[in-house]
Amino acid sequence: MDVMIDTNIIISAALFPNERMNCFLEALSQKHRLFLCSYSLNELERVVRRKWKERLIHIDLFLQKLQYTLIYTPSVNILDVDIIIRDETDYPILASAIIADVDVFITGDKDFSELILERPEILTITEFERKYL
Repeated sequence: MDVMIDTNIIISAALFPNERMNCFLEALSQKHRLFLCSYSLNELERVVRRKWKERLIHIDLFLQKLQYTLIYTPSVNILDVDIIIRDETDYPILASAIIADVDVFITGDKDFSELILERPEILTITEFERKYL
């Protein structure tokens, strides 16, 4: 199964690792294909640089160890769908997941959970663990 994770998941895993997150990522990488989008990686750097600049090295080390496929996020809206997201800055991430045709998008952002989409399935880590791990 193709799975994309949101920026908030990457931040949690890289900067605030714990046993649960480590087990989750290990199981995810063993059983599924992980995708990250270029927009999330850029957002990740911006957020960490602004809030935890001294921890940027942790992000680099984390991403070097993580096995994933990079999805290019288009700079313009190329989707022919009418999706309304409260936080417009989340749209490029969702567009990347749709374009890449991933099966599941994992996020902790409640704005995504309010969307009703056929694909990708939008789940929290807990929901994904219960259903697919």
